[in-house]
Amino acid sequence: MAKSKDYFGLGRLVSIILAIIPFTAWICGFLTRFKEGKIIAGLIRLIFGFTIVWVLDLILMILQGKILRLLNC
Repeated sequence: MAKSKDYFGLGRLVSIILAIIPFTAWICGFLTRFKEGKIIAGLIRLIFGFTIVWVLDLILMILQGKILRLLNC
């Protein structure tokens, strides 16, 4: 099984399961950004992670195997 870029390098199926559950998607989303050193993106995910960002993450994780990148810098 191909490895996913997001959610700490976990497999795609595990990442999709984590993305389906809003609480784990929120935690994994901002922890992944903080781990990458993207503090602003992590804070945005921390604040807005339960809204539309969660739905977009879920759709993108299922279709592409990676979560939404709000800020690439």
